[in-house]
Amino acid sequence: MASKSERSLAVDFCGLPFNTPLVLLSGCVGFGEEYTRVKGFSNRDAGAICLKGTTREARPGNPPHRIYETPNGMLNAIGLQNPGVDRVVDEILPQLDFDETRFIANVSGSSIEEYRAVTERFDDSPVDAIEVNISCPNVKEGGVTFGNDPAMSAKVVEACRKVTNKPLIIKLSPNQTDIAEGARRVIDAGADMLSAINTLMGMSIDIHTRRPTLGNNQGGLSGPAIKPVALLKVHQVWQVARQHDVPVIGLGGIASAEDAIEFFLAGASMVAVGTALARDPLIVQKIARGIGRYLEKNGLRSVSELTGKLELNTDTVLC
Repeated sequence: MASKSERSLAVDFCGLPFNTPLVLLSGCVGFGEEYTRVKGFSNRDAGAICLKGTTREARPGNPPHRIYETPNGMLNAIGLQNPGVDRVVDEILPQLDFDETRFIANVSGSSIEEYRAVTERFDDSPVDAIEVNISCPNVKEGGVTFGNDPAMSAKVVEACRKVTNKPLIIKLSPNQTDIAEGARRVIDAGADMLSAINTLMGMSIDIHTRRPTLGNNQGGLSGPAIKPVALLKVHQVWQVARQHDVPVIGLGGIASAEDAIEFFLAGASMVAVGTALARDPLIVQKIARGIGRYLEKNGLRSVSELTGKLELNTDTVLC
Protein backbone atom coordinates (compact mmCIF):
# COMPACT_ATOMS: atom_id res chain seq x y z
CA MET A 1 0.00 0.00 0.00
CA ALA A 2 1.34 3.43 -0.93
CA SER A 3 2.21 5.74 1.94
CA LYS A 4 0.84 9.26 2.12
CA SER A 5 4.24 10.68 1.19
CA GLU A 6 4.34 8.53 -1.95
CA ARG A 7 0.86 9.55 -3.08
CA SER A 8 0.51 12.41 -5.53
CA LEU A 9 -2.06 14.03 -7.80
CA ALA A 10 0.68 15.07 -10.20
CA VAL A 11 0.51 13.53 -13.66
CA ASP A 12 2.72 13.41 -16.73
CA PHE A 13 0.75 14.07 -19.88
CA CYS A 14 2.49 13.90 -23.26
CA GLY A 15 5.81 14.69 -21.60
CA LEU A 16 4.41 17.68 -19.69
CA PRO A 17 4.19 17.51 -15.88
CA PHE A 18 0.91 18.76 -14.36
CA ASN A 19 0.37 19.49 -10.66
CA THR A 20 -3.05 17.84 -10.74
CA PRO A 21 -5.07 15.88 -13.33
CA LEU A 22 -7.73 18.63 -13.38
CA VAL A 23 -8.20 21.03 -16.29
CA LEU A 24 -10.48 24.08 -16.32
CA LEU A 25 -12.48 23.92 -19.54
CA SER A 26 -12.31 26.38 -22.41
CA GLY A 27 -15.07 28.99 -22.30
CA CYS A 28 -15.66 28.56 -18.57
CA VAL A 29 -12.85 30.70 -17.14
CA GLY A 30 -12.34 33.29 -19.88
CA PHE A 31 -8.66 33.77 -20.56
CA GLY A 32 -7.56 32.55 -17.16
CA GLU A 33 -8.28 35.69 -15.15
CA GLU A 34 -12.04 35.59 -14.48
CA TYR A 35 -12.00 33.39 -11.38
CA THR A 36 -8.98 35.07 -9.80
CA ARG A 37 -11.49 37.59 -8.39
CA VAL A 38 -13.21 34.86 -6.36
CA LYS A 39 -11.95 34.71 -2.78
CA GLY A 40 -10.16 31.42 -2.14
CA PHE A 41 -9.68 30.57 -5.81
CA SER A 42 -6.20 29.88 -7.09
CA ASN A 43 -5.01 28.87 -10.55
CA ARG A 44 -2.62 26.52 -8.75
CA ASP A 45 -5.56 24.25 -7.88
CA ALA A 46 -5.78 23.24 -11.53
CA GLY A 47 -3.25 21.27 -13.52
CA ALA A 48 -4.04 23.45 -16.52
CA ILE A 49 -6.39 26.15 -17.74
CA CYS A 50 -7.77 25.93 -21.25
CA LEU A 51 -8.22 29.43 -22.61
CA LYS A 52 -11.36 30.67 -24.34
CA GLY A 53 -11.88 29.60 -27.94
CA THR A 54 -9.92 31.91 -30.24
CA THR A 55 -10.36 32.70 -33.91
CA ARG A 56 -8.22 34.65 -36.41
CA GLU A 57 -10.29 37.82 -36.23
CA ALA A 58 -12.30 39.21 -33.32
CA ARG A 59 -15.86 37.88 -33.04
CA PRO A 60 -18.78 39.57 -31.24
CA GLY A 61 -20.59 36.30 -30.62
CA ASN A 62 -24.25 35.35 -30.97
CA PRO A 63 -27.27 37.52 -30.12
CA PRO A 64 -28.86 36.99 -26.68
CA HIS A 65 -30.01 34.95 -24.95
CA ARG A 66 -26.76 32.99 -24.89
CA ILE A 67 -27.21 30.79 -21.81
CA TYR A 68 -30.21 28.88 -20.51
CA GLU A 69 -30.27 26.65 -17.42
CA THR A 70 -31.77 23.21 -17.93
CA PRO A 71 -32.49 20.35 -15.50
CA ASN A 72 -29.03 19.16 -14.39
CA GLY A 73 -27.30 21.19 -17.06
CA MET A 74 -26.93 24.28 -19.17
CA LEU A 75 -27.42 25.25 -22.81
CA ASN A 76 -25.00 27.79 -24.21
CA ALA A 77 -24.64 29.49 -27.56
CA ILE A 78 -21.95 32.11 -26.95
CA GLY A 79 -20.79 32.11 -30.55
CA LEU A 80 -17.02 32.12 -29.92
CA GLN A 81 -16.91 35.73 -28.74
CA ASN A 82 -13.21 36.60 -28.53
CA PRO A 83 -10.82 39.46 -29.32
CA GLY A 84 -8.90 37.61 -32.04
CA VAL A 85 -5.64 35.68 -31.83
CA ASP A 86 -3.26 38.64 -32.23
CA ARG A 87 -4.70 40.42 -29.21
CA VAL A 88 -4.71 37.21 -27.17
CA VAL A 89 -1.04 36.53 -27.92
CA ASP A 90 0.19 40.12 -27.70
CA GLU A 91 -1.89 41.49 -24.82
CA ILE A 92 -3.50 38.72 -22.78
CA LEU A 93 -0.86 35.98 -22.55
CA PRO A 94 1.83 38.36 -21.17
CA GLN A 95 -0.46 39.07 -18.20
CA LEU A 96 -0.83 35.41 -17.20
CA ASP A 97 1.35 33.79 -14.54
CA PHE A 98 2.79 30.68 -16.18
CA ASP A 99 4.44 29.75 -12.87
CA GLU A 100 1.01 29.09 -11.32
CA THR A 101 -0.30 26.53 -13.79
CA ARG A 102 -0.13 25.45 -17.41
CA PHE A 103 -2.15 27.24 -20.07
CA ILE A 104 -3.65 25.60 -23.14
CA ALA A 105 -4.83 27.63 -26.14
CA ASN A 106 -8.13 26.70 -27.78
CA VAL A 107 -8.23 27.15 -31.55
CA SER A 108 -11.46 27.55 -33.50
CA GLY A 109 -12.19 28.40 -37.11
CA SER A 110 -14.65 28.33 -39.99
CA SER A 111 -12.14 27.06 -42.55
CA ILE A 112 -9.05 24.87 -42.60
CA GLU A 113 -6.99 27.93 -43.47
CA GLU A 114 -8.20 29.73 -40.35
CA TYR A 115 -7.40 26.77 -38.09
CA ARG A 116 -3.92 26.65 -39.55
CA ALA A 117 -3.33 30.40 -39.16
CA VAL A 118 -4.49 30.56 -35.54
CA THR A 119 -2.47 27.47 -34.60
CA GLU A 120 0.64 28.94 -36.22
CA ARG A 121 0.18 32.18 -34.25
CA PHE A 122 -0.12 30.27 -30.97
CA ASP A 123 2.95 28.20 -31.85
CA ASP A 124 4.95 31.41 -31.42
CA SER A 125 3.65 31.97 -27.89
CA PRO A 126 4.28 30.63 -24.37
CA VAL A 127 1.18 28.38 -24.21
CA ASP A 128 2.02 24.82 -23.19
CA ALA A 129 -0.29 23.05 -25.63
CA ILE A 130 -2.97 23.75 -28.23
CA GLU A 131 -6.49 22.34 -28.15
CA VAL A 132 -8.25 22.24 -31.52
CA ASN A 133 -12.01 22.65 -31.34
CA ILE A 134 -13.31 20.84 -34.42
CA SER A 135 -16.96 21.39 -33.51
CA CYS A 136 -17.14 24.50 -35.69
CA PRO A 137 -19.06 24.78 -38.99
CA ASN A 138 -17.05 24.91 -42.21
CA VAL A 139 -18.52 27.90 -44.05
CA LYS A 140 -16.89 26.79 -47.30
CA GLU A 141 -18.78 23.49 -47.16
CA GLY A 142 -22.20 24.89 -46.46
CA GLY A 143 -21.91 24.86 -42.68
CA VAL A 144 -21.01 21.19 -42.27
CA THR A 145 -19.40 20.79 -38.84
CA PHE A 146 -15.75 19.69 -39.02
CA GLY A 147 -16.08 17.44 -35.98
CA ASN A 148 -18.99 15.44 -37.38
CA ASP A 149 -17.06 14.36 -40.49
CA PRO A 150 -13.95 12.23 -39.73
CA ALA A 151 -12.34 13.10 -43.06
CA MET A 152 -12.76 16.83 -42.48
CA SER A 153 -11.53 16.48 -38.90
CA ALA A 154 -8.38 14.80 -40.16
CA LYS A 155 -7.75 17.60 -42.66
CA VAL A 156 -7.93 20.19 -39.89
CA VAL A 157 -5.49 18.25 -37.72
CA GLU A 158 -3.09 17.72 -40.63
CA ALA A 159 -3.06 21.46 -41.31
CA CYS A 160 -2.46 22.35 -37.66
CA ARG A 161 0.21 19.65 -37.22
CA LYS A 162 2.29 21.20 -40.02
CA VAL A 163 2.65 24.54 -38.25
CA THR A 164 3.35 23.59 -34.63
CA ASN A 165 5.52 21.31 -32.54
CA LYS A 166 3.46 21.97 -29.43
CA PRO A 167 1.27 19.12 -28.17
CA LEU A 168 -2.02 19.05 -30.10
CA ILE A 169 -5.19 18.14 -28.22
CA ILE A 170 -8.18 17.39 -30.43
CA LYS A 171 -11.58 18.03 -28.85
CA LEU A 172 -13.96 15.43 -30.21
CA SER A 173 -17.63 16.02 -30.93
CA PRO A 174 -20.14 13.52 -29.49
CA ASN A 175 -22.56 14.45 -32.27
CA GLN A 176 -20.69 12.43 -34.91
CA THR A 177 -21.94 9.01 -35.99
CA ASP A 178 -18.88 7.04 -34.82
CA ILE A 179 -16.63 8.80 -32.30
CA ALA A 180 -14.16 5.87 -32.32
CA GLU A 181 -13.62 6.30 -36.06
CA GLY A 182 -13.26 10.04 -35.55
CA ALA A 183 -10.59 9.35 -32.93
CA ARG A 184 -8.70 7.02 -35.30
CA ARG A 185 -8.66 9.58 -38.07
CA VAL A 186 -7.34 12.49 -36.00
CA ILE A 187 -4.70 10.28 -34.36
CA ASP A 188 -3.46 9.23 -37.79
CA ALA A 189 -3.43 12.91 -38.77
CA GLY A 190 -1.10 13.87 -35.93
CA ALA A 191 -3.06 14.35 -32.69
CA ASP A 192 -0.96 13.99 -29.52
CA MET A 193 -3.95 13.73 -27.18
CA LEU A 194 -7.73 13.73 -27.33
CA SER A 195 -10.40 15.37 -25.23
CA ALA A 196 -13.95 14.00 -25.10
CA ILE A 197 -16.67 14.96 -25.12
CA ASN A 198 -17.70 18.37 -26.34
CA THR A 199 -21.27 19.51 -25.73
CA LEU A 200 -24.34 17.76 -27.09
CA MET A 201 -26.59 19.89 -29.31
CA GLY A 202 -29.92 20.89 -27.78
CA MET A 203 -32.75 23.40 -27.75
CA SER A 204 -35.12 25.09 -25.32
CA ILE A 205 -38.46 26.62 -26.33
CA ASP A 206 -40.41 29.45 -24.69
CA ILE A 207 -44.03 28.27 -24.83
CA HIS A 208 -45.35 31.83 -24.44
CA THR A 209 -43.47 33.34 -27.39
CA ARG A 210 -43.30 30.00 -29.22
CA ARG A 211 -39.70 30.77 -30.09
CA PRO A 212 -36.39 29.16 -29.08
CA THR A 213 -35.02 30.55 -25.82
CA LEU A 214 -31.53 30.96 -27.26
CA GLY A 215 -30.87 33.70 -29.78
CA ASN A 216 -28.97 31.17 -31.88
CA ASN A 217 -31.98 28.77 -31.76
CA GLN A 218 -29.80 25.87 -30.60
CA GLY A 219 -26.83 25.49 -28.30
CA GLY A 220 -24.48 23.09 -26.60
CA LEU A 221 -25.78 21.10 -23.63
CA SER A 222 -23.30 20.59 -20.78
CA GLY A 223 -23.42 19.64 -17.12
CA PRO A 224 -24.37 16.48 -15.18
CA ALA A 225 -27.16 15.68 -17.65
CA ILE A 226 -24.62 14.56 -20.27
CA LYS A 227 -22.30 12.56 -17.98
CA PRO A 228 -23.65 9.08 -18.85
CA VAL A 229 -23.18 9.81 -22.55
CA ALA A 230 -19.72 11.25 -21.93
CA LEU A 231 -18.55 8.20 -19.96
CA LEU A 232 -19.52 5.83 -22.76
CA LYS A 233 -17.89 8.02 -25.43
CA VAL A 234 -14.68 8.42 -23.39
CA HIS A 235 -14.40 4.65 -23.01
CA GLN A 236 -14.91 4.19 -26.75
CA VAL A 237 -12.26 6.82 -27.51
CA TRP A 238 -9.83 5.30 -24.99
CA GLN A 239 -10.14 1.87 -26.59
CA VAL A 240 -8.80 3.40 -29.80
CA ALA A 241 -6.33 5.84 -28.25
CA ARG A 242 -4.56 3.27 -26.05
CA GLN A 243 -3.48 1.33 -29.15
CA HIS A 244 -1.48 4.41 -30.21
CA ASP A 245 -0.35 5.47 -26.71
CA VAL A 246 -2.42 8.66 -27.02
CA PRO A 247 -3.84 9.94 -23.70
CA VAL A 248 -7.41 11.17 -23.24
CA ILE A 249 -8.85 14.08 -21.28
CA GLY A 250 -12.33 13.15 -20.08
CA LEU A 251 -15.07 15.74 -19.70
CA GLY A 252 -18.81 16.05 -19.60
CA GLY A 253 -20.72 16.77 -16.40
CA ILE A 254 -17.94 16.33 -13.85
CA ALA A 255 -19.02 17.93 -10.57
CA SER A 256 -17.42 15.76 -7.86
CA ALA A 257 -14.43 13.56 -7.11
CA GLU A 258 -16.63 10.52 -7.72
CA ASP A 259 -17.45 11.81 -11.20
CA ALA A 260 -13.75 12.35 -11.95
CA ILE A 261 -12.85 8.86 -10.78
CA GLU A 262 -15.51 7.36 -13.06
CA PHE A 263 -13.84 9.09 -16.01
CA PHE A 264 -10.41 7.79 -14.98
CA LEU A 265 -11.79 4.26 -14.87
CA ALA A 266 -13.38 4.76 -18.29
CA GLY A 267 -9.96 5.62 -19.74
CA ALA A 268 -9.15 9.26 -19.02
CA SER A 269 -5.65 10.26 -17.91
CA MET A 270 -6.86 13.74 -16.96
CA VAL A 271 -10.33 15.24 -16.52
CA ALA A 272 -11.78 18.67 -17.19
CA VAL A 273 -14.33 20.69 -15.23
CA GLY A 274 -16.55 23.38 -16.72
CA THR A 275 -20.23 23.92 -16.00
CA ALA A 276 -19.83 22.96 -12.32
CA LEU A 277 -17.69 26.08 -11.84
CA ALA A 278 -20.75 28.26 -12.40
CA ARG A 279 -22.41 26.74 -9.33
CA ASP A 280 -19.27 26.46 -7.17
CA PRO A 281 -16.14 28.38 -8.24
CA LEU A 282 -14.09 26.41 -5.68
CA ILE A 283 -15.23 22.99 -6.90
CA VAL A 284 -11.79 22.10 -8.28
CA GLN A 285 -10.24 22.24 -4.81
CA LYS A 286 -12.95 19.92 -3.49
CA ILE A 287 -12.57 17.47 -6.37
CA ALA A 288 -8.79 17.35 -5.87
CA ARG A 289 -9.17 16.62 -2.15
CA GLY A 290 -11.74 13.92 -2.87
CA ILE A 291 -9.48 12.21 -5.39
CA GLY A 292 -6.64 12.30 -2.85
CA ARG A 293 -8.84 10.64 -0.22
CA TYR A 294 -9.86 7.93 -2.69
CA LEU A 295 -6.23 7.18 -3.55
CA GLU A 296 -5.33 6.96 0.14
CA LYS A 297 -8.28 4.71 0.97
CA ASN A 298 -7.44 2.33 -1.87
CA GLY A 299 -3.67 2.30 -1.40
CA LEU A 300 -2.93 3.88 -4.77
CA ARG A 301 0.07 6.08 -5.62
CA SER A 302 -1.45 8.11 -8.47
CA VAL A 303 -4.49 8.50 -10.69
CA SER A 304 -2.59 6.75 -13.49
CA GLU A 305 -3.30 3.50 -11.65
CA LEU A 306 -7.02 4.12 -12.26
CA THR A 307 -6.90 4.92 -15.98
CA GLY A 308 -8.80 2.36 -18.03
CA LYS A 309 -9.38 0.01 -15.10
CA LEU A 310 -13.10 -0.32 -15.82
CA GLU A 311 -14.16 -3.96 -15.52
CA LEU A 312 -17.08 -4.56 -17.88
CA ASN A 313 -19.79 -7.01 -16.93
CA THR A 314 -19.30 -10.36 -18.67
CA ASP A 315 -21.49 -11.71 -21.48
CA THR A 316 -22.39 -8.18 -22.64
CA VAL A 317 -21.51 -6.09 -25.66
CA LEU A 318 -20.47 -2.44 -25.35
CA CYS A 319 -21.76 -0.85 -28.58
